[in-house]
Amino acid sequence: MASSGIAYPDRFYAAAAYAGFGAGAPSTAAISRFQNDVALLLYGLHQQATVGPCNVPKPRAWSPVEQSKWTSWHGLGSMPSAEAMRLFVKILEEEDPGWYSRIPEFINPQPVVDIEMHKPKEEPDIVPALTNGTGTSSIPEPKTISESGSSVETQDKVVILEGLSTVSAHEEWTALSVSGQRPKPRYEHGATVLQDKMYIFGGNHNGRYLSDLQVLDLKSLTWSKVDAKLQAGTSDSAKTAQVSPCAGHSLISCGNKFFSVAGHTKDPSDSITVKEFDPHTCTWSIVKTYGKPPVSRGGQSVTLVGTTLVVFGGEDAKRCLLNDLHILDLETMTWDDVDAIGTPPAPRSDHVAACHADRYLLIFGGGSHATCFNDLHVLDLQTMEWSRPKQQGPIPSPRAGHAGATVGENWYIVGGGNNKSGVSETLVLNMSTLAWSVVSTVEGRVPLASEGMTLLYSNYSGEDYLISFGGYNGRYSNEVYALKLSVKLDLQSSTKDQPTSDSTSRVLEPEVEISQDGKIREIAMDNADSKNRNDEANEQLLAALKAEKDELEATLNREGLQTVQLKEEITEAEARNAELTKELQAVRGQLAAEQSRCFKLEVDVAELRQKLQSLDALEREVELLHRQKAASEQEQAALDAKQKKQAGSGGVWGWLVGTPPDDDDSESS
Repeated sequence: MASSGIAYPDRFYAAAAYAGFGAGAPSTAAISRFQNDVALLLYGLHQQATVGPCNVPKPRAWSPVEQSKWTSWHGLGSMPSAEAMRLFVKILEEEDPGWYSRIPEFINPQPVVDIEMHKPKEEPDIVPALTNGTGTSSIPEPKTISESGSSVETQDKVVILEGLSTVSAHEEWTALSVSGQRPKPRYEHGATVLQDKMYIFGGNHNGRYLSDLQVLDLKSLTWSKVDAKLQAGTSDSAKTAQVSPCAGHSLISCGNKFFSVAGHTKDPSDSITVKEFDPHTCTWSIVKTYGKPPVSRGGQSVTLVGTTLVVFGGEDAKRCLLNDLHILDLETMTWDDVDAIGTPPAPRSDHVAACHADRYLLIFGGGSHATCFNDLHVLDLQTMEWSRPKQQGPIPSPRAGHAGATVGENWYIVGGGNNKSGVSETLVLNMSTLAWSVVSTVEGRVPLASEGMTLLYSNYSGEDYLISFGGYNGRYSNEVYALKLSVKLDLQSSTKDQPTSDSTSRVLEPEVEISQDGKIREIAMDNADSKNRNDEANEQLLAALKAEKDELEATLNREGLQTVQLKEEITEAEARNAELTKELQAVRGQLAAEQSRCFKLEVDVAELRQKLQSLDALEREVELLHRQKAASEQEQAALDAKQKKQAGSGGVWGWLVGTPPDDDDSESS
C-alpha cells in the first residue's frame, strides 16, 4: 500500500481538506461518503486538533445537529491536539484507504477554525477551489516546495510494510505469513507479549505436556526457539536443566519479565508454583513465595491488577473444580487467601477474567464437568463483594476454553466451545456499559473457533492488534491470526459515556455543499420535522421507561409477597420445631425411666436365677437321700427275712429242748 511522505501536521490538514473540514476540499461529495457516526467523530477530532478541548456552552435542544456535534467534540475531553490529528487521519484511512491518491498536496496548509455554533450565519472565507474554466474543480499534480521556494514535482514514497503492518483490513481476522520453524501445534499453552515479541510456553499436544519456549518477532514475523534453562540454585536444577512440562498455566508480563503461574504437570506439587523468566538472560527461576499458597491447579484465571496477581478458580490435580480467590503481592511475593462476600461464581475452569479501572474483576464463562457457562460476575476489589450485573446487547452463548484480551475499556472474547462445537464469533464487551457486540464471525472449522487458544493485545506502529495462536477443534493448531482494531470503537464508546439529552439520542447528519464562490455552508434541516421525530422518540422512550417501571414495581410487589410468605413459613416451622423439641424431651424422659425399670428387672431376674439354681441343687440332694433311704430299707428287709428264717428252722437245739413244731409244719408232714 502506498503512503505519502508528508509529515504531521501537514498530513492532517490535507486529510481535513479532503474530508470537507478545511480549505481546498477537492469534491462536494467527500463528506457524504461517511456515515453519521463517522462524520461526527471526524468533526470532533478536527475541532480538538484545531481549537482544543470543548469549552463552549451546550447548544439548545431545538438544534439537534449542533447538539450532536457538541457531544462528539466534548466527549474527547482533554485529548492532546497531536493525538487528535493522528486519530483523524487514522479514521479517514480506515474509511477511505486511497484518500491520499485523490487529493493534491497543499502548500503550507493552515488550520481552519470551525464555524461558531451559536452564529451559523457567520462563515469564514475559504480559499476557492481551482477551476478549469468549466466550473468543476481541477486537481493539480502533487508538488512539494523546496527551501528556495520553487515547486518540484514529486511522487508518493513507497513504504515497505512489515510485521503486523501487513494486516490492512480492520475488524477482520487475517492469517499471518510467518517464517522460521513453527512451534509444535498445541492448546492450553501460555502466551504473552513483551517488547514486540510474542512468547509461547508449554501446552498440550496429543495428551503430552510441553516445556518448550517459543518466540515470534512481531516486526519480522519470524519464529525462533528460546534455549531457556533453570537458574542455578533452584530446587530442581540439580535434576534437570529445563522446567517441567505443563499445560493450563498462565503467562503474565510485568515490567521487562514475565511469570508462569500454576498449571497441570505430570507430577503435581501440593501448591501453586510461580516461575519467572528473564528474556535478557534466557533463564527461568522458581519464585519463593510467602504466606499460604493456593492448592496446585490448572485452567484458572490469573489477572494483573496493579502490582498484584488475582487467581480465581481452576481444576486441581484430583479434577476437583474450584471457585476460590487468592491474591499474590508481587512486591512482597506474599499470598493472601481472600474471603469475599456475596454469591461467588460456581466452581469452574477454562474461563476468562479481566480487570476494569484497577478495581473491578470480571469473570465470564468457563465450564464444569457437565456444562458450560455464559454468566458474567463482577468482584469489587475494594469491598471484596461479588455481584451479577445486568448485561446489554446480545448475550453470548455458553462456552469454555475461550480466550480474552482487554484494549482500553473493551474486552474482546474469541473462540471456546460448548461440548458440541467451537464458537465462531469474536465478541467485545464494553466494561463501562456492560454492552456486548459482535466484532466478526468466522465460518467452518478454523483455528479461531477452537478451545485452549490464546489471545493477546499488541500496539504496533501506533495500531492496535489482537493476536491469536494455537487451539484445538478436532485437530491441534499452530497458526497465528491477527485482527486490526478500529479506533472508532474506542472513540464511540467514550462519546457515548458523555451525558446527552433526549433530543440528541438520534444522530442527524448535516448536508454539506460547496457554493460557486468556494464557501461551505450547511443546509438547515427542517426543525419542525426533527422536533416531531424527537417528540415521538421521547414519547416512546417515556412509554418504555414507564412500562419498565411498572414491571419492576410488579416484580418488587411479588418479591415482597414471597418474602412475607417465607417469613410466615419460617415462623410456623420454628413453632413446629419447638413442639417437636418438647416432645423429644418428653420421650427422652420416658425412655430414661424405662431404662431404669428394665435395669431393676434385670437385677431381679438375676436373683431369681440364682435361687432357681439353689433349688435345683436341693432337689438333687433330696432325690439322692430318697434313693439312699430306699436302698437302706431294702437291705433291712432282706436282713429281717433272713433272721426270721433262721429262727424258724430251730435246728438240733430245738429238738433237744423239745420245742414243738409249728402247726404248719405238722400239717405239712
